[in-house]
This record gives sequence, C-alpha cells and structure tokens, in this order.
Amino acid sequence: MKNLTRPLPPLKSVRLLDQLRERIRYLHYTISTEQTYVYWVKGFIRFHGLRHPAEMGRAEIEAFLSWLANERRVAVSTHKQELSALLFLYGKVLGVDLPWMNDIGRPRTKRRLPVVLTPDEVARLLCLMAGEHRLLAQLLYGTGMRINEGLQLRVKDIDFERRTVIVREGKGGKDRAVMLPESLIRPLREQLARARVLWADDCRCGRAGVEMPDALARKYPRAGTSWAWFWVFPQADVSVDPRSGVVRRHHLYDQTFQRAFKRAVTCTGLTKLATPHTLRHSFATALLQSGYDIRTVQELLGHADVATTMIYTHVLKVGGGGVRSPMDALPAPGLSP
Repeated sequence: MKNLTRPLPPLKSVRLLDQLRERIRYLHYTISTEQTYVYWVKGFIRFHGLRHPAEMGRAEIEAFLSWLANERRVAVSTHKQELSALLFLYGKVLGVDLPWMNDIGRPRTKRRLPVVLTPDEVARLLCLMAGEHRLLAQLLYGTGMRINEGLQLRVKDIDFERRTVIVREGKGGKDRAVMLPESLIRPLREQLARARVLWADDCRCGRAGVEMPDALARKYPRAGTSWAWFWVFPQADVSVDPRSGVVRRHHLYDQTFQRAFKRAVTCTGLTKLATPHTLRHSFATALLQSGYDIRTVQELLGHADVATTMIYTHVLKVGGGGVRSPMDALPAPGLSP
C-alpha cells in the first residue's frame, strides 16, 4: 500500500522554537496548542541543561516524563500534553521517527464524575454576574457550548428567526447547531447593538478586520472588516495579534471571563469546584433529567461518541433520581420495627 501522506515543506526558520511555531501554524493548530507545545518543549530543554533535542533520545525523554510524574506529580492530562508536544517536536519538526515511543508507558485517564450545578445554584450564580459576562454564562448554560465556542461566536452565527446558534469549528473541527434560548433573544440583540458600536469605530479608524479562520482572509480580503464576521463578544480594547503582529480587535479573553465566574462562585458560597465548563455539564444533566434522549444530548454537545455523553446518566443515578438508600428505610431510634 502506498503512503498517501504528503511530505511537509522545508522549514524556513532557524531557531528550534521558531521552527516549532512555524510547523504548528502550517498544520493549522490553535494558538492555545502552540503556546502549550512551546511551553513544554522549553521545559524539556531546560530540564536537560539546554541541550538540543536532536542530541537527545529515549533516555532523556523518559527521564523528563518520569520527573513530571514522580516529582512534579502532574495530572494525567498534563502528562499527555507533554508527551504530545515531544511527539510533535520529533516527528513534525526534527523529522525523527520514534517507534520506541509506543513502548513508553502512557498514564491512564481515570473516569471522573463531572461537577454539576442544580438549576437553583445556576440561578444564584448568574445573579452575581453582570453585563456581557453574565450573558455569556447564560448562553453557555442555555446551549451547552464550550467556553471557546461561546467566545468565538460571530454575528452571522446567530439566527434569530430560526432560534438557532451555529457553532463553527467545534472540538474536532466540526460544526453543529444548538438552540437559541428564547429568554436570551433580547439580551443578545442588545449585546449586538453594543458590539456594532465597536465595529463602527474600527471601520472609522481603518483598523484591520477581525481574525479570519484559515485562508479566508486571502480568499475574501474584505470579509474580516464586515459586520457579519464581527465578534458577538468583542474585547473593549484592541490588541496585537500574537501571530501576525497586526493590531486588531480580539474577542473577549477567556481569562477575563473565568475570573469573573470564579468571583461569582466565591460570592455564592458554593463548595462545589465549579468552572465555566461546569455550565456545560449542568446543561446536559438538566436535559436528561427533563426526559430528552441521550442521542439528542450527544448531538447538542458535539460528542463524537455517545459513551462520552453517558457519564451524565451516572450523575443522575447518584443524585435524586437514583436508588433509595437503605439508611432512609431504617425505623426511627426507639421505635420497634
């Protein structure tokens, strides 16, 4: 069988980390993946006294991964991130085949029950948030979107007539459609009115348009400055694009929203370790509790495998809809059975 994999083009950069960034961008990885891979490759190099990775091999990689697991005691997901970063570095940047990588022990992911908020807890939490942060939290809970999917919404992705929100390039690069909560139609129209003021200001000042996916900026040069492609949740200030160096308006930063969400959780007095992603878990659990079938919830969440969605059925079994504890069937103290 012929190998149909296209060879990667020669790298133009000279420095290793620049080569890493160049290859990541050529393969259209996200900026967050680029930052993560660069961080871990830097850590690997520093751990071995600034030696070049081309001079190192299996022993050095195993030593670093062992240090992370035993000394730093990093989480399984972090361990896998580092392993993926090194696989990318050696395979895609240095062009080194590492067949022995399959022999390296990979940490097993433990199945954890997600943190889920009750409708009352969600309502209390939302009351302590304000402005666009509150609206974004409402949208995440009302649609089940991931935080980045909500932040990256464009004006064209909201269909008020059909009560639909189109999620573009979700996890796995897939598009999907979710419901637009009727209670959020008016707040979203008001949010778009505020966003349009910023868009008009950018047009008046002749600023570069918003970031466009892949090569659309070259194919449609004016699309980035159009209202249809503008962010639903734009950042109040313009910033420098970390990849192109162009000054433009980015969407709301995830760190800003996460801090606002954390403050609200603290103020509610909740002991649950809730994060913005908890709203997605709460959305799925609420739908299942309302009687919607598992396949419908799977499609709304954008899960590739229904087994991933099934975790929420375990939450329901543990909660109020599960088996009655025998403790509750015991007679009261002092009473005869």
